[in-house]
Amino acid sequence: MGKKLETYNLYEKGIEDLIISADKVAHVQLNNPLEHAMLILIKSGYSSIPVLDSEFKLQGLISQPLILDSILGIERIEFEKLGQYVVKDVMNREIPFINENEGFFKALKLAIDNPFLCVVDDAHTFKGILTRRTLLKFVNRYLHETSKESVGPS
Repeated sequence: MGKKLETYNLYEKGIEDLIISADKVAHVQLNNPLEHAMLILIKSGYSSIPVLDSEFKLQGLISQPLILDSILGIERIEFEKLGQYVVKDVMNREIPFINENEGFFKALKLAIDNPFLCVVDDAHTFKGILTRRTLLKFVNRYLHETSKESVGPS
C-alpha cells in the first residue's frame, strides 16, 4: 500500500507533529517591563507573543497594540511609562489555547479566528505554538496526496 493517506486518518490526526516547540518561540515573563516586551515584539516581528510565569505556565498574550494603548496619553504617547509597567499589567488573559493531546479538527476550528494557538500540556505548561499556516500547509499536502490517489497512477 505504501504511503497511502486515508480520509479517516485526518479525523484521527493529532497536532503533536505540527507544533513549533516552546524553545523556538519568542515569549516574555509576567514581570518583564513593557519596554522589554516591546523590544522582543519588534525584533521578532510577531504581532503577539505568549506570556509565561516563572514555572513556564501560559498566562496570556502581549501585543504591540496592548502596549501602545497602555502608554497613550491625552496629547502624546508617554514612552516613559514603558519602564513603569510590567507585562502582567496590560496582557490579554483571554487567549486561544489548545492541549497538546487535542485533535486536528479542534485546532483547525480554533485557527479560523486566530493566527496561532498556544499549546499546553495537562498542567498548563507551555509546549509551543500551532500556527494557522502550519495547519493549512498540512491540509494542502493532505488534499494533494488524496487527489493523486483518487486519480490513480499515471
